[in-house]
Amino acid sequence: MREFGFFLLCLLRISRKGVQSNSWSVHVPSDVTGEVGKMVILPCTFTHPYKTFDRTLTAIWRIKEPYNGTVVFKCVSQSSSELCKTAVSYKNKYKLLGNPRHKDLSIRIDNLTWSDSERYFCRVELSGDIHDKYESRNGIKLHLIAAPRIINITVSSNGDRTFQARCTAEGEPVPALTWTGPPSTNLTSTTSMNHRVTKELRYLTQDGKYTCTAVNSHGRAEGAVYFYKFKASNSSFFLVLILVPLGIKVLILLVMVGFTFFSKGGHSCKTPPTRTLTADSAAARLCPQKEEHQDAAKDLGDLLPTRSHLLQTHLPPLVNMRLPPSDVQKVKQALQVHVFHL
Repeated sequence: MREFGFFLLCLLRISRKGVQSNSWSVHVPSDVTGEVGKMVILPCTFTHPYKTFDRTLTAIWRIKEPYNGTVVFKCVSQSSSELCKTAVSYKNKYKLLGNPRHKDLSIRIDNLTWSDSERYFCRVELSGDIHDKYESRNGIKLHLIAAPRIINITVSSNGDRTFQARCTAEGEPVPALTWTGPPSTNLTSTTSMNHRVTKELRYLTQDGKYTCTAVNSHGRAEGAVYFYKFKASNSSFFLVLILVPLGIKVLILLVMVGFTFFSKGGHSCKTPPTRTLTADSAAARLCPQKEEHQDAAKDLGDLLPTRSHLLQTHLPPLVNMRLPPSDVQKVKQALQVHVFHL
């Protein structure tokens, strides 16, 4: 009887131990690979000892280390009829794909960057009389791949007047860089760090196009830079090419300004501002734009006898001017017009 009781006790312990070991579990892959700039899915499923659970459920994802790592995603479901509402989503790039009520905590990470290459840990918490928690211990390592991309290509000069071309590219695996261009014996040096690599082409002497090519197992990229070293004679030649057209333009501008000035000065004919009857004012009436006044003077010829004293006063200066008879007649007519305006 005692032996039978001992056997039952051992069986009970074994059964309890088995139920406890199978009640909680988390299933995740050890590694996942994603491509920079795209999205990736991190799968995570779990089991718990309850047939149904209608209380608060919390799903959590951490990075770097379990239990104390940085939380990048968290959602809470208050009941089985309620969806898991997002409480934390770092940079709004983490989205829940699975349904925690169906024991699925899988998430999606959008727009992958190099900083997303971390180890991820999923965790589930069930609240109740006993607050049950379970978290993956080993986590998921996210590996990133990327086709090559040229991120910088330049030519620079040192203090000793030597020139070098520098090309920097990134990718995963780290791409191999090669320089191609004019035939020469340039020295090269290569440095790399993480997913970036830089290759320098030293002591450039040949003019022309230099091309940098980056290649890895996911693709190929190229970038080019043009190098031309100016000589002293060439510099003078280019200076002449710039200054000669500029001088011609300035000379043409001066000629145009001078022509405009002298053309206006030679044809100007201004009417004196005063109304005094003098030989100058009479001569001014000879201007072409005043010919209409001469026609008006003919119609007013009968006014001349009443203004004879004015003509006698101003005719002697006209005689001294020794004007031809035809011009004197025109002056007289002009005087008649001016008298009309007095």
